[in-house]
Amino acid sequence: MRFDLITLFPELFEPFLKTGITRRAFESGQVQVHTHNPRDHAQGAYRRVDDRPFGGGPGMVMMAEPLALAVEQAQAQREKPAKVLLFSPVGRVLDHALVQQWADSEGAVLVCGRYEGLDQRFIDACVDEQISLGDFVLSGGELPAMVFLDAIARLQPEVLGDAQSHIQDSFNPVLDGLLDCPHYTRPEVWRAHSVPPVLASGHHEHIERWRRDQRLLLTARLRPALIEAARSAGRLDAKDETLLRGGPPGA
Repeated sequence: MRFDLITLFPELFEPFLKTGITRRAFESGQVQVHTHNPRDHAQGAYRRVDDRPFGGGPGMVMMAEPLALAVEQAQAQREKPAKVLLFSPVGRVLDHALVQQWADSEGAVLVCGRYEGLDQRFIDACVDEQISLGDFVLSGGELPAMVFLDAIARLQPEVLGDAQSHIQDSFNPVLDGLLDCPHYTRPEVWRAHSVPPVLASGHHEHIERWRRDQRLLLTARLRPALIEAARSAGRLDAKDETLLRGGPPGA
C-alpha cells in the first residue's frame, strides 16, 4: 500500500520511518510513504502557502491552490487515484475499526494541515474523508498522520515480532472490543509486589479465564460503553455477565 503525505514539514517523518519496530513495514515497502510539500507549488519569491482569513480574525489560513497542486502531484504518481484524508477535529474519531479498514486498503493521500485551518474550498473540492484523534487541537496534522501510519504499519504481516501481538491489543474484535488485561514479567516478586499466582500456575485454562475477567473488569470500570457495545453484539457469555454483576471471578 502507498500513502502520500501532503505536509509543510516532510523532515518530521524521516526519523519516524526509520525508528522502532514499525520501521519494518516502511523499509520492506509493505507500507510506502511519499511526501509532497505544498510550498513547492506556491507562487512568488516567498512561496507563501497561507494568508489572512476573509472576514478577519486571528491566525492564518492555508491557501487552496498549493494544497490542490500537491494533491494532484501525489495522485499523478500513483497507479490509480486514492481517497484524500484530512486530519481535522471535525472528522470521525480514529478507532481500531477504522485503522483495520485502512490497513487492508491500497493506501490514501494524507493531508496535514497547519495554522488556523485550510481554505474550505480545498476541503470541499479535494477531501474525501476527515479523521480526528479526539476532542483536542494540535499544531498540525503531522502527529496524527504518524499515529495513523504507526497503527496501520503494526497490523501488517511480520512487522511485529509475534503474529499474535496485535490480536491481543485493546479494542481488537478478537478480544470482543475490550481493553487489554494487565501484563507482568520477571522477576516474580518486585519490591514486595508479586505476580498474580494464576499467571505462574502453568494452567492455561485458568490463565485465559483470569485474563478475560481482568479485561471485563478493567473495561467496565474505565470504558463502560465498550461493555455495552460487546453486550449488544452478543459477545458476552453467562460467566462474563456473572462477573459484571459482582459475582466471583470465573464463576
